[in-house]
Amino acid sequence: MEHVRGEIVDASPGIGGVTPNREVGEKAREGHPVVFVLDVHGSPLQPTSPARARKLLHQGRAVVVRRTPFIIRLKDRTADQSQVDGVELGIDPGSKHTGIAVFTAKGGERRGLYAVELSHRGSLIRDKLTARAAYRRRRRTSNLRYREPRFTNRARPKGWLAPSLCHRVDTTMSWTTRLARWAPVRVVHLERVAFDTHAMSNGGPLEGAEYQYGTLHGTEVREFLLAKWGRACAYCGATGVPLNIDHIHPRSRGGSDRISNLCTACIPCNEKKSNQPVEDFLQHSPRRLARILAQAKAPLRDAAAVNATRWALWHALDTAFPTVHTASGGRTKWNRQRTGLPKTHTLDALCVGELDTVTHTPAHVLAVAATGRGTYRRTRPDKHGFPRQRLSRQKQFFGYQTGDFARAVVPTGKKTGTHIGRIAVRANGSFDIKTAQGLIQSIGHRHFRLLQRADGYAYTTRPEGPITPNTIL
Repeated sequence: MEHVRGEIVDASPGIGGVTPNREVGEKAREGHPVVFVLDVHGSPLQPTSPARARKLLHQGRAVVVRRTPFIIRLKDRTADQSQVDGVELGIDPGSKHTGIAVFTAKGGERRGLYAVELSHRGSLIRDKLTARAAYRRRRRTSNLRYREPRFTNRARPKGWLAPSLCHRVDTTMSWTTRLARWAPVRVVHLERVAFDTHAMSNGGPLEGAEYQYGTLHGTEVREFLLAKWGRACAYCGATGVPLNIDHIHPRSRGGSDRISNLCTACIPCNEKKSNQPVEDFLQHSPRRLARILAQAKAPLRDAAAVNATRWALWHALDTAFPTVHTASGGRTKWNRQRTGLPKTHTLDALCVGELDTVTHTPAHVLAVAATGRGTYRRTRPDKHGFPRQRLSRQKQFFGYQTGDFARAVVPTGKKTGTHIGRIAVRANGSFDIKTAQGLIQSIGHRHFRLLQRADGYAYTTRPEGPITPNTIL
């Protein structure tokens, strides 16, 4: 695989440093996310605008079903009496985040209606399983009663996935089926191929028709390097500037084209480094040198996780929905660049598959983080693995449980006011609530009113676009 000094512009470049044809479509306009609507029997109708939803609620023709996402149900309308054109879903799966876009498509023109960014907890599941295995291994080797190992007589079914990988498929399917209950989903577009780890690891073109050079050749490597190095120069940390692909150990001195020997570099650093070894170029910055060498050898863990789950996700979607179309990551990137959209998971989901232009995008994204529904543990261990504390078997106190979305109206005292957020319950009836302004502790349970039950996810809303240190969540 040839890596030239072609520039990689982070904003909206063409593939290979060529600016795409911007006459295909104008810049997409931003607007408020839609409100999901159900009929009198709970069947999904065509989503509506927030202004129309407020009007229906004010007239008494609708009631609130759910607050996050906001869903209303009509009292006087059925699906047979309504015009339902249907919507489509775009899914951009990732190892840590998955983007889901709800949009309408007509004649190659897409109009984004709603955007969801789902954050997985696969790494946390992996760490907890590793710790549990260490506890069991220690107990078997300690001076305790003998426990025969059970891992030798456990058969794994065909298509088995590790719990940390299966979690990614389950949470993605959970939210696609949820959206299908709230909106009339007709078609699902899935990005099934993101990174080819075999081709990236070998550092050269493989034999076979699927590895021949084409229009999108090198896109996967470039996109992977941008994600790996944080879309910044590896040497000086500059962002928002054109970036080149640079060999950490120069090819003229025996360096290879393997992905572990490539990084992103701005034009001044790339020209200044030239064909120097990285040890000579950064001899006065030993900390930066150590960081670059460590990050260059980081495993392709995220890419491998996506590749391991892509087929399972496709089979699950194909079973749940009548029509599922697949596309490659190179196609998604090309569509996003042609329409002039920035790089985000949700906008990538909006650009999956065949399209001509994107005319409208949601101004805000619903950021959903998988938090789980508690724990099965009845004790808390110490550093040696022995129980040190007994946990209560009861999760609900005074009608509330940790994670519920509630409103607290405190009439007097230091905490006077109305507070809305997630709560943490205690058996003594003194609850904590986490709002957008911060954590407020020790509020009596009588001041709370339930807004939405905990469902294993935490919700925040942020503006659409790349997350920066100045982004307000």
